[in-house]
Amino acid sequence: MSRTIMIVDDSASLRQVVAIALKGAGYAVIEGCDGQDALARLNGQKVHLIISDVNMPNMDGLSFVRAVKQMPDYKFTPVIMLTTEFTDKKKQEGQAAGAKAWIVKPFKPEQLLGAVQKLCPS
Repeated sequence: MSRTIMIVDDSASLRQVVAIALKGAGYAVIEGCDGQDALARLNGQKVHLIISDVNMPNMDGLSFVRAVKQMPDYKFTPVIMLTTEFTDKKKQEGQAAGAKAWIVKPFKPEQLLGAVQKLCPS
């Protein structure tokens, strides 16, 4: 059975690029267009990894990660932040929220897949 990864980003084109890379590597993908939408999609199904943007409308990525870590079914689900944010302050906020990795856009798909395979081995 393939592992499931949730992609959370307000950019449909970025979600598509990430989804193509992940599906090509054998992962199943669930998409959310912002933190609120993604939380609504976390309905008890097994999600092995979450990849989230930081800057999104309705609920930003750091608030989303903090909310996910309060949910018993997902508190141990690893999170990769995929964002244009690169300051140490933002990275520390992400780590404090529960993010395990930080990838700055633009990124290479193989860079993302390397991080995914470390946190979510198939």
